[in-house]
Amino acid sequence: MTQKTVRIAMWSGPRNISTAMMRSFGARKDTCVSDEPFYGAYLKQTGIKQPMFREIIEDMDCNWQTVHAAMNGALPEGGKSIWYQKHMPFQMTGPYSILDFPKHRHAFLIRDPAYVIASYAAKRIEVSASDLGYEKQWDYVQYCCDRDGEVPAIFDSVDILAEPEAMLCLLCQKLGIPWDSAMLNWKAGYRDTDGIWASHWYNQVIETTGFSPGVSKPPVLDSAQQKINAECQPFYEKMALLKMAAAA
Repeated sequence: MTQKTVRIAMWSGPRNISTAMMRSFGARKDTCVSDEPFYGAYLKQTGIKQPMFREIIEDMDCNWQTVHAAMNGALPEGGKSIWYQKHMPFQMTGPYSILDFPKHRHAFLIRDPAYVIASYAAKRIEVSASDLGYEKQWDYVQYCCDRDGEVPAIFDSVDILAEPEAMLCLLCQKLGIPWDSAMLNWKAGYRDTDGIWASHWYNQVIETTGFSPGVSKPPVLDSAQQKINAECQPFYEKMALLKMAAAA
């Protein structure tokens, strides 16, 4: 009997445990993963000089049409039935959007923008509100609500870090896939499925073997960063009101 393919589109902003979530799903024996497949097309179209700009474009398929077709085509690994795709809403500047993935099961990973902005600052990377994608992420949430008549799977990274098993069980339930305890732990190090940018961005996640809440100090933002935070907060707060919560 042929297994039914489940394609999951996880729409996340940057600096938001999105790679740890990819590690979590990649630890499942039934799941293959893809790391920001539209990143190259986004950079080539916009010309935004993000870290490793040239290397990313040279390494990736930068054609919107063929990337879209690939994400709806055959799974990249045989013997798998679930395909976890890590997507960034802000990268969807070409001819495709969430509307063009009608058979995917959509989920959303959110984080307080103040912490995201502070994380960028630690990398000495300049950032704008549009780079974080909160407004587009909210648009995508609204689309799912209207299409399905119910709130999609929205999860705050702080909740996942605080209660990984409870929240991941809930996520699997919402996505209609079986729970797998393998999602709680993974091997440290890089993966062949990591984007070429892993050497710049993944220096912390490659040392992890699971989710850990750690110590999170309130971020200190300068005046320019506070302005960006003020632009993003309303969209984050709207999504936070709809986020999933584990049973008490």
